[in-house]
Amino acid sequence: MTRSLLVTLLVSAALPATAQTIYKCTDANGGTLISNARVDKNCKAIVSGPEPSATPPKARPASAGAAANPTPSGFPRVGEDTQKARDGDRRHILEQELANEQRSLEQARKDLAQQESLRTANDGRQEAVQAARERVGQHERNIQAIQKELSNLK
Repeated sequence: MTRSLLVTLLVSAALPATAQTIYKCTDANGGTLISNARVDKNCKAIVSGPEPSATPPKARPASAGAAANPTPSGFPRVGEDTQKARDGDRRHILEQELANEQRSLEQARKDLAQQESLRTANDGRQEAVQAARERVGQHERNIQAIQKELSNLK
């Protein structure tokens, strides 16, 4: 079994590459098959690419990214009003998360102050103080991340 698997892998690696075309085929029962080979005459090419070459493609400048990959004509589009509504929902959710994190940070700071006051009375509380500091730091990082997301919104 392992010999036949090894032979199959070696033979398939030695075969030349074919065009990068993807076909969508529909059978008699209405089932859909996506394949890199045309199964029958009812198959339609949905993605077609150039023949692969032995040399790697040239690097494109960073500014050519969007212009070099235009959106296909049949690609579904979201209406402007729908997108604005989604953006508004996202902003609202992020603002709620920010308010919750700010409340949690305030509580974590109170807990830290309490742990630090207890530590002066009992030096064995270093772990609790460190844990409280970590919670404060985590909430501060969360607030920064949410603020960054809010600033990225249009």
